[in-house]
Amino acid sequence: MIRLSVVMMTAAIALSACGSSTGDRTLSGAGIGAGAGAVVGAVTGLTIVQGAVIGAAAGGLTGAVTDEDTIDLGKPFWE
Repeated sequence: MIRLSVVMMTAAIALSACGSSTGDRTLSGAGIGAGAGAVVGAVTGLTIVQGAVIGAAAGGLTGAVTDEDTIDLGKPFWE
């Protein structure tokens, strides 16, 4: 279970930087992180909500502090 948690959080962080502006990257990071965090929370003993909140914070922060040159996964779907 710990390995799955680490893999899911790593995937969330790696995928958290979609978009070119800081706002896009933060928003998409938070969304992806929330989804991954909910899954991690469900399998690790946290509640789904706790996992989603932690994942959203981690993904949003990662999206906010990275720039387009660091991780570039293209334009977000809302643009």
